[in-house]
Amino acid sequence: MTHPAVRLVDLRDTPLSVEEVTGVLDDPTDGGVTVFIGRVRDHDGGKGVSGLDYSAHPTALERLREVCDLVAARHEVHGIAAVHRVGHLDIGDVAVVVAAAAAHRGQAFDASRDLIDTLKDEVPIWKHQVFGDGTDEWVGAP
Repeated sequence: MTHPAVRLVDLRDTPLSVEEVTGVLDDPTDGGVTVFIGRVRDHDGGKGVSGLDYSAHPTALERLREVCDLVAARHEVHGIAAVHRVGHLDIGDVAVVVAAAAAHRGQAFDASRDLIDTLKDEVPIWKHQVFGDGTDEWVGAP
């Protein structure tokens, strides 16, 4: 059963929209909406990154929903949203957008941080980075 505060949960192979995420959290009871946008950076571990691919386990969307439900239950929020990209991404592309809406900013900040941290720890999405020197690395893979 999905927590009533969970408004949007998805994995997509198309560009993400921050406006879509904030739009589903538009509620007059909210005094604070916090958004975290994760983007592909041009470096990691001292090496230049030329691009990357995200792969998701078949259970990743279900696990992402569970994480959103858990975070919503742990915090006094009116809305939670999380969308993650899969497939090939270039430098600067948006990889993940998470957001939380609550009556007060502190609640929204706490929930957003919990959401992105728990997502990164528990949702089976793996990053394959390609470096400028031709080497590559899997991040988060089992």
